Amino acid sequence: MAGLPLRVFRVELGARSYPIYIGSGLLRAPALYAPHVRDRRVLVVADRAVVPLYLDSVLAGLGAQEAQSLALEGGESCKSLATLERIVRRLLEGRYDRDSVIVALGGGVIGDIAGFAAACYQRGIAYLQAPTTLLAQVDSAVGGKTAVNHDLGKNMIGAFYQPAAVIADMESLASLPDREIACGLAEVIKYGLVRDASLFSWLEENVERLRRRDPEALSHIVERSCRIKAQVVACDEREQGARALLNLGHTFGHAIETALAYRDWRHGEAVAVGLSMAADLSRRHGWLDARATARIDRLLAAFGLPLRPAAGLEASRLLELMGVDKKARSGRLRLVLLRALGDGFVTSDFSDSLLQETLAEFCS
Repeated sequence: MAGLPLRVFRVELGARSYPIYIGSGLLRAPALYAPHVRDRRVLVVADRAVVPLYLDSVLAGLGAQEAQSLALEGGESCKSLATLERIVRRLLEGRYDRDSVIVALGGGVIGDIAGFAAACYQRGIAYLQAPTTLLAQVDSAVGGKTAVNHDLGKNMIGAFYQPAAVIADMESLASLPDREIACGLAEVIKYGLVRDASLFSWLEENVERLRRRDPEALSHIVERSCRIKAQVVACDEREQGARALLNLGHTFGHAIETALAYRDWRHGEAVAVGLSMAADLSRRHGWLDARATARIDRLLAAFGLPLRPAAGLEASRLLELMGVDKKARSGRLRLVLLRALGDGFVTSDFSDSLLQETLAEFCS
C-alpha cells in the first residue's frame, strides 16, 4: 500500500482535540510522534502478534526517545482487570511519571486496555493510538472509549479518555487475515446504516475491491468512517445523545460475546449478527422495509460475515445479557434501530414481544 497520500483531520473537542493521520508508512514516521513524545518516556503496549511485524517501525519512529515495550496477548478474553494490572505494574516498576506516554500498538483490544491504563495511571497520562487492524482504524481507536470486560458484561469498566493522536498506517492491513478485514467492514456497514446511506451504497458497489484489499478503497473507508465518528464524538463526547447511534448492533453483539465468554467469535462477527438482528426487529415494527433488510443481510454475507449467532445460544440468555447494557435507563433497555438505510435512532419504545420474536428467530 505504499504511495497512499497522507490524510489528516482532527477530532474537535476543544482542549482535548487531536489529529487522525491516515496513510502509508506512518508507524515509522518521526514527525507524527515528535509533537506528542518529545523529551518524554514512552511505553509501547503491543499485541504480541504484531511485535515482530511493527514494533521496530514504531521504535524507529520514536527515534531517540527513551522507549520500552510490553507485549500482551490480544483477544477479548484478555481485556480484563488482570491485564490492566500488568500494565500498571510495569509503569510503576519502571517509575514512569505523569509526563510519560503510552503508545497502543495493535487492534481494538490493545487500544481499549492501554487507553484505560493511561486514563487510570497517576490520574491520567498521555497515550497515542497506533491501530493495526481495520476494525480499530475505522472505529475503536477514535473517540476515547477505553475499557476492560467483566464476566457479566462487555466494556462495563472503563473511562472516556481521548488519545493525543491516532496514527492509522494502511500498510498494517496487509498482514491481516481475511476474517479480520471482514470484522472491520462490519463496523463500516454500521456507519452507513446509522448515518450515511450513500456509504452503504458505495460498499455494495465496491465489494470486490474491498475483498481484494484495493489500497484506495480501504483508505477511503477508513477516512470516511473516521470522519463520521469524529463528527459524532465532537457533538457528544460522553454518549449522552447522538453518539449512542454508533452502537447499532452492539447491544445484541455484546450479549453474544459475553454468552460465549469472549471466545471463538470476533467482535466484528458478533456485531454483524447484531446488525442483522436490529434490522429484523426494525422490520417487525414496520419501521424498515423488507427490501432494505434483505440488502443489509446480502452485504454482510458478501463479506463473509455471519448472520446468525453460534449454535446453542438461547434467546432467554441473550435477553438476560442484553439487560446489562450501558444504554439502559431506569431498568428499561434502549436499542438502536432503523427507520431506513442511513437513518438510525435510539429508542426504548419497542415491543418486548417483537424483540422476543427476533431473538427466537435468530436462536432457532
